[in-house]
Amino acid sequence: MSVTTSRPLVSISALNKYFGDNHVLRDIDFAVDSGEVVCVIGPSGSGKSTLLRCVNLLERPQSGTVLVRGEDLTDPDCDIDAARRHIGMVFQQFNLFPHHSALDNCALALMTVLGKKRPDAEHIARANLERVGLADKVDAYPAKLSGGQQQRVAIARALSMDPALMLFDEPTSALDPELVGEVLAVMRRLADEGMTMIVVTHEIAFAREVADRVVFMDQGAIVEQDKPARLLSEPKEPRTRDFLKRVLKPTEAG
Repeated sequence: MSVTTSRPLVSISALNKYFGDNHVLRDIDFAVDSGEVVCVIGPSGSGKSTLLRCVNLLERPQSGTVLVRGEDLTDPDCDIDAARRHIGMVFQQFNLFPHHSALDNCALALMTVLGKKRPDAEHIARANLERVGLADKVDAYPAKLSGGQQQRVAIARALSMDPALMLFDEPTSALDPELVGEVLAVMRRLADEGMTMIVVTHEIAFAREVADRVVFMDQGAIVEQDKPARLLSEPKEPRTRDFLKRVLKPTEAG
């Protein structure tokens, strides 16, 4: 029986990033397959968000390569704006345009970046707002939405560009605790739909439930990575064990 292999959707090799003298990412090798959900965990300052921002070149590394869909984003000849159209990103802060409705926040990039006519852009935007459970909020402005609703608009905006990859940078960290669940529910549905996702998160229970793989980072390096059941219950590395002891609630351990 022949075995066919396809290249990863994301492939990072020998990645190094400095901020001045601070060596933030240290020789990172990392790959994500199409349809895979990878959660990246670790203490603050471990390089998680910087790694995510290097995936779409919001931060440019000093050395190493970042390939997305087979295209080297670190190549000086790469059309980075074109490459980013295939990568959706959701930040800690919602970054919505305050003077535009939820519908317009989702439709604007479709018109300005992809050149779609307004009726087509609005059709796509409405579909994605419905996808995140906000069909009744299309005309609402950000100030009239809760934090969880604003973050769901931000997710719908990213989805409207029909990305091959979604990046989430601690998407629930700015939310009140009672609003976290509605955002995580949307992300669970995206995972169930087969969306390729890299999620930097402190939500260990979400990582255990949804991730195909959990990556633990510390001091700018990937310390270990494994299926969530193994890494979160039986970590191999002392640094991972120490971190999980500090952050896991009793109900999440084991």
